[in-house]
Amino acid sequence: MDVFEAVAEPNRRHLISLLAERERTAGELVDSLPSLTQPAVSRHLRVLRETGLVEVRPDGQRRVYALKPDGLQRIDDWITPYRRFWRDHLDALRQHLENG
Repeated sequence: MDVFEAVAEPNRRHLISLLAERERTAGELVDSLPSLTQPAVSRHLRVLRETGLVEVRPDGQRRVYALKPDGLQRIDDWITPYRRFWRDHLDALRQHLENG
């Protein structure tokens, strides 16, 4: 699975969003998705690890997950040409609004 397939799944995007705020334990991540079982969340975390989006480290009896910013680089590279599109259109809108 590649990084695009990994982030296509809403529960994995939710986990990425949480990890973008701060690192979290596996238990916290499981608690953040009450509609899923612990094994299901673990499978999502494994996909995120295998695609290089998150890393895990042991902390005593706990496993602590953190976002790997360089894992998102491939997505950022793909989005780069579209940023210009939005910037140009938003600039045109701003000019239109300012000029009445």
